[in-house]
Amino acid sequence: MKPGKLYLIPTVLYDDAFETIPPYIIAAVQDCQVFFVENEKTARRFLKKLWKEMVIDDYQWFAIHKAEQEVKKQFLQLLHSGKNIGIISEAGCPGIADPGQILVEAAQLANIHVKPFVGPNSILLALMASGMNGQSFRFHGYLPIDSLERKKKIRELEADSFKNQCTQIFIETPYRNNSLIRDIMQTCKDETRVCIAVDITAGSETIRTKSVKEWKENEEDIHKRLAIFLLQAAN
Repeated sequence: MKPGKLYLIPTVLYDDAFETIPPYIIAAVQDCQVFFVENEKTARRFLKKLWKEMVIDDYQWFAIHKAEQEVKKQFLQLLHSGKNIGIISEAGCPGIADPGQILVEAAQLANIHVKPFVGPNSILLALMASGMNGQSFRFHGYLPIDSLERKKKIRELEADSFKNQCTQIFIETPYRNNSLIRDIMQTCKDETRVCIAVDITAGSETIRTKSVKEWKENEEDIHKRLAIFLLQAAN
């Protein structure tokens, strides 16, 4: 039996930003029989808005969680039985800062055809709009929670950015945004550039790049808003 295909289906970063999803994604959804998703409730809601005629209960649904061995086993069994599978992240593109990457790795090792689709990704959108180095950049996910450890990490990122002239990208839990900003302001050199990108693709979106000195003059309050941060040391 010919194995199924794996579709990596992007979803919105914000509920009202469906214009960021290309129309051809519907055809990929229609070709799937099974979905492995980060959050079943939001994935179902997303697909129903995307394709109103979809009968949700006609499909098999699996939660990715941390992709335990049992989940990977089910995933590969379904592919080898000829089922086409779609992976959907909680927001943005699956496999990028997302637990779905582990399933994609399993599919690659099993020589399954993996088909990614274009969609919103906060890392790339923020980098595009930041004016920072897009030839050399690094994504670090979350920085340490402890302030002392976080400041140490920020110093390391700034030093590495200066040495290699690369852009450093990282994120934070929304309710810790302001404390992260304070640590950046207290740690980095005045001439280091920092981009703070907030609510990407939403109507309230702002993406601004300033030097640390300029940010200090206009303190930013983005408490409990979705944000991504970029840093580049000055030449």
